[in-house]
Amino acid sequence: MAVWFVSGVVMLFVGYPKLLPAERLGALPPLTAVSCCVPVDQALQWADKPDAIRSIRLAAEDGRPYYRLQQADGRYLVVDARTGDARPPITQHDAVSAALWFAGHAAQAPALQTAAARTQAKSLGAVWLDVVQEDRWTHSGALNAHRPLHRIDVNDPAHTRVYVSSSTGEVVMAASRSERMWNYVGAWLHWLYMFRNQPSDPVWTWLVIALSGVGVVTAVSGTLVGLWRWRFSRPYKSGSRSPYRDGWMRWHHLAGLIFAGITCTWIFSGLMSMNPLGVFNPHTARPNLQAWQGGTPGLTRLPLQAPQALAMLAQRGFDARQLEWRVLNGQPYLLARDGNNRTRLILREHSHYVVRDQWPQTSLSVAAPKLMNASIVSMQSITRYDTYYFHRAPASMYGASERRLPILRIKFDDPDATWVYIDPYTGEMEQSLSRAQRTGRWLFNFLHSWDLAPFLKAWVLRDVVLILLSVGGLVLSATGIWIGYLRLRRKLA
Repeated sequence: MAVWFVSGVVMLFVGYPKLLPAERLGALPPLTAVSCCVPVDQALQWADKPDAIRSIRLAAEDGRPYYRLQQADGRYLVVDARTGDARPPITQHDAVSAALWFAGHAAQAPALQTAAARTQAKSLGAVWLDVVQEDRWTHSGALNAHRPLHRIDVNDPAHTRVYVSSSTGEVVMAASRSERMWNYVGAWLHWLYMFRNQPSDPVWTWLVIALSGVGVVTAVSGTLVGLWRWRFSRPYKSGSRSPYRDGWMRWHHLAGLIFAGITCTWIFSGLMSMNPLGVFNPHTARPNLQAWQGGTPGLTRLPLQAPQALAMLAQRGFDARQLEWRVLNGQPYLLARDGNNRTRLILREHSHYVVRDQWPQTSLSVAAPKLMNASIVSMQSITRYDTYYFHRAPASMYGASERRLPILRIKFDDPDATWVYIDPYTGEMEQSLSRAQRTGRWLFNFLHSWDLAPFLKAWVLRDVVLILLSVGGLVLSATGIWIGYLRLRRKLA
């Protein structure tokens, strides 16, 4: 528990390594109509089942554009967008080139020209380390489709370690040396990742659940004993209301009474974070995303080709770094992202192509009933974060989640009373929560992180209070450790 208090304070400022969307997109070179691209149909010819392709993405690595086609089984097929040829397996040279480009370009302004970025990238050195299935910084299940990963150390000022997908050749994770060092006493220590060997590790899961459970019993029983020994009505003969007049036992007793509430709260909410026995799992069907989409981009696509789409975006001053072919309620569209993860949509309306900031709410409303086999209780476009949909700082474990506003919130009358949040900027389901998941939000997120909007807004005061309470919990834990050591030493002697 002492370890959890110390590492929890570190996690307020340095989170577990993650590649934020703006970091990944900002390091990509701009897509230009001049240098791009063969038709999507030509790229799809390399797929065994083109109709089953569930996502199509166009982006460039090291200045060269590629189509990335995700197949029904989750595997990727990469096609050179200039030649239409399938990309050979990712080599060590390819991985180093991608890492150098990322490290050299990510530190530059978004307007940096491609030639300048290439010069900057080549001026950096890099050391290819190895190919790993997983290491201490790549436990995320989101990386499963990219494993194994090329691991490269770049000689940039931050000494960044870069991970490159063996499936697509793109950078999927990056962590500076300081970030890695702080994580040894932060998230890696807090989550006991030294015992985790794979993305889904039942041994690690039950180890954390068991330790948290023991911690809950220890904290609650210690609190009850501390209250029982405290004289509320009249003091002991010494004049103190605690039976321990001096020494470590007195410090432990007083610290326990002062910080018992927060200690029990944090250890219990830490246990709830592991969702023991699936208590927060939805009990009925989840939202049907296939029905929401009404088709796959492998089968249903805009006939507009990439060069024309990029030219339309450029005319409106939008510097696209990535294009995605998508479908919503059977209507195909293009989603573009720039280096800051801002988005634009290209839709077909009345036989014309138009660039939009958002989907019209009428289109989303028509598609919404297909998400669940239940009636809609309410549908509202909200312009402020609520208690279930909100943005967290990058250091948070949720820092990489896109949380744009406005957002369309839909409440269904299914047995789970499901809430769904639809992002009108992308047409994606950003979040869905059953009644049990909303309960878990309070028993874990709120109790553990104090993440209500007023607390997050007053983040300086929140951090100060959390640090002071953590110091109190550390004093309680450390005195308990020392008392236990002294008692064991006597018994062993």
